[in-house]
Amino acid sequence: MAEHPVQGMLGTAIEKIRSMVDSNTIIGDPIHPDDKTTIIPVSRVTFGFAAGGSDVGAKASKEMFGGGSGAGVSVTPIAFLVISDGNVRTIQLMDKVSGVDSVIASLPDLVDKVGAMLKKDKPAAPKE
Repeated sequence: MAEHPVQGMLGTAIEKIRSMVDSNTIIGDPIHPDDKTTIIPVSRVTFGFAAGGSDVGAKASKEMFGGGSGAGVSVTPIAFLVISDGNVRTIQLMDKVSGVDSVIASLPDLVDKVGAMLKKDKPAAPKE
């Protein structure tokens, strides 16, 4: 059975979105302003797409198809993770809007607590 034209439109829209949005879009490439500091940009990505069509019966023996598709992507920078001297901080660019924003804001504290627990669990070096 031949592929219906709407399948081609949906496939093309999804492939275009996939090429625009990947994990590097959300967590950006690290920036190293000096030897001791790393800055990682964090963005919110939203996207959507739609496609539709209609088979139009023609008076001739051929069937005709009319349709269209569209997509939209929005990338909004929301924070920076700043890593310096073993400490992690979040610099928020906007107020907390959702649960995801709260999780991002709490990441540095979580990393610091886990790091402190790991240091505390290390056995002391034997004294001679």
